[in-house]
Amino acid sequence: MTTYAHPHEPHKSSETSKLNWLRAGVLGANDGIVSTALILLSVIAAGSSREAILTAGAAAVIAGAISMALGEYVSVSTQRDTERALIAKEKAELKDFPDEEHKELVGILSGYGIPVHIAEDAADGIAQSDPLAAHLKLELGIDGEELTNPWAAAGSSALSFLLGAILPMIAALVFTGPTSGAIAVTVVTIVTLALTGYISAKLSSTHSGKAALRLVIGGALGLIVSYFVGLLFGQAVG
Repeated sequence: MTTYAHPHEPHKSSETSKLNWLRAGVLGANDGIVSTALILLSVIAAGSSREAILTAGAAAVIAGAISMALGEYVSVSTQRDTERALIAKEKAELKDFPDEEHKELVGILSGYGIPVHIAEDAADGIAQSDPLAAHLKLELGIDGEELTNPWAAAGSSALSFLLGAILPMIAALVFTGPTSGAIAVTVVTIVTLALTGYISAKLSSTHSGKAALRLVIGGALGLIVSYFVGLLFGQAVG
């Protein structure tokens, strides 16, 4: 079967799937950056020792990566189970109610502006080739050959979180003073948030400046709140 696609616009579901994975990776890295940096900054502001700062940071990285992996695994597993159930249901309907499914497909095709007689011919042709795949895509938006792997999703989410969390951890390791450490973590966080915002915008073909600015403003507000909470806590227990 020959397909035709605009040279500047991807139409393959595999390309869309790759873009979704890339976006998920960017979001996971962003979570790693923000959550780790906020914890580190709070502990630094509280006047904790270098050992306590690094311990808190390491705990945040491990807990965050595991949480991200488990959450993604559960979410994608649920989605995969739902998709499999829908595939089985559609397969049974095609076997038990072929006429009704044929009429439904004609209705879907004609709903896109295709004349009814042409939609009838198209539905007849589909019935002779791969009706299940066509019904899944047109009725449910499912590609039966590209179900998401929950293990791959969990691993990708955890890895992207770790990669993002490493950056503020390195800043805390290199700059050991309370002032220099706080400044280093803040600068690294702001710069990396701007970068992830830019990358996610490019992947989504949206305005990169606005996306980066949103992340930077949100991250900056979080850093300010975390720093002053840690400062107040340090004064209270000190």
